[in-house]
Amino acid sequence: MALVKPHGGGDLNPLLLEGTALSAELKHADTLPKITVTSREKGDLVMMGIGGFTPLDGFMSYTDWQGVCAGMKMANGLFWPIPITLSVDETRAAAIHTGSDIALMDPDDGSILATMRVTEKYTIDKAHECATVFGTTDLEHPGVKMVMQQGDVNLAGPVKVLSQGGFDKKYGEQFMSPQKTRELFETMGWSKVAAFQTRNPMHRSHEYLAKVAIEICDGVLIHSLLGNLKPGDIPAEVRTEAISTLIDNYFVPKTVIQAGYPLDMRYAGPREALLHALFRQNYGCSHLIVGRDHAGVGSYYGPFDAHHIFDKIPKDALETQPLKIDWTFWCYKCGGMASARTCPHGDADRLLLSGTKLRKMLSEGSDVPAEFSRPEVLEILRTYYGSLAESEKVEVKLSGHSGR
Repeated sequence: MALVKPHGGGDLNPLLLEGTALSAELKHADTLPKITVTSREKGDLVMMGIGGFTPLDGFMSYTDWQGVCAGMKMANGLFWPIPITLSVDETRAAAIHTGSDIALMDPDDGSILATMRVTEKYTIDKAHECATVFGTTDLEHPGVKMVMQQGDVNLAGPVKVLSQGGFDKKYGEQFMSPQKTRELFETMGWSKVAAFQTRNPMHRSHEYLAKVAIEICDGVLIHSLLGNLKPGDIPAEVRTEAISTLIDNYFVPKTVIQAGYPLDMRYAGPREALLHALFRQNYGCSHLIVGRDHAGVGSYYGPFDAHHIFDKIPKDALETQPLKIDWTFWCYKCGGMASARTCPHGDADRLLLSGTKLRKMLSEGSDVPAEFSRPEVLEILRTYYGSLAESEKVEVKLSGHSGR
């Protein structure tokens, strides 16, 4: 069997220039008006560059934005669940002429990320985007806050991507393009591949989900977010080390590949689950593992809203399908990991696991039950939280406060 086709049914559409075309466009970019993009926009650009957002050729127009918000469909009919847009303030927008080129700059180091031919300038109802995409307009929601703080004018148009934003240098071989993962899957003889989305180190529940998928698929792509998170989440480099240790000690060789992708979290819950499935299709994955509160935050979404949304989209919207897995936990009576579908026992016998709960225990220095996380993983995480505690002590000492 062959791997699933890229989204849209055609070939991968990476927008990253190479060789003489790259050199020529970099020279051109030096002459252009320059716009520094946000971290979220940077991730979107890099994804377009490596083909992760196939078949997009740039940032969305007003009719695309309108269609995606209202019905998860672009103007050309292509299924897309979350707007991919670029915003500037009114002053910058006024200085940019439709039909002209601009250079898009990296917010981290000021280098040139891409060039863009501006085909349209438009304003949006930000509250409408938040209500449709996030299901709320509450400014405490990190995704809502991000949209409400962005510039008031969106710029649409095709892009030429000139950089991988430093992700290739920082993460090396772990930062894989869709072309690379597809080549790996084919080399390993995989055609049925499940993606495991994570922004956290993997605890026992995550391990269980991945192993359930391995039972029915050829292999699993553990695909970590490498972009920005909300405060308190564990950095990608620590997460990567913890996951590598888990794979080395608790998975059969050649059943798992770990890789990373460059997006920031949007915390859009159900709609983000659809986006995760869409770009995993570009990476060659036939399935996406969807557990409890996928891509959620706080209590904005029901625990299985991300399951239900896949039942509400057209059957031909995505080739990549969800592996819907119920709430998982350690059951002391069963003597192992189980789900609500397989365990007949009550809450008193269950240890419910979550990344939030684990972070809280580690940050407070509390004991973590062995049933919650593997000891090798806990050792890495305790070292990380210990370094945070030491940094806080140093900051208090340097500021001249006693800390009492």
